[in-house]
Amino acid sequence: MSAQPRISPVDADTAEGALKEIVDGNRSRWGKPLLPYLLYARSPAIFKGTMAMWDAVRSFEKIDAQLKRLVNRRVAWWNGCQF
Repeated sequence: MSAQPRISPVDADTAEGALKEIVDGNRSRWGKPLLPYLLYARSPAIFKGTMAMWDAVRSFEKIDAQLKRLVNRRVAWWNGCQF
């Protein structure tokens, strides 16, 4: 997997609204903005849909919180995220 994405991400330093909140949260938690969010933000519809999906996953009470975290880590690993 290439370290550079094929699609240019949006500039995290010019983020506004919901993306700015996510970028700020990523910086405080991980030390930098996470690339997937900067790529989703290239399309407002994709960004909005992705955020709605994560809200639904977080609110789904039948899935144990620990399992949600494990699934999140596994998907991040598949996407090449380094923790």
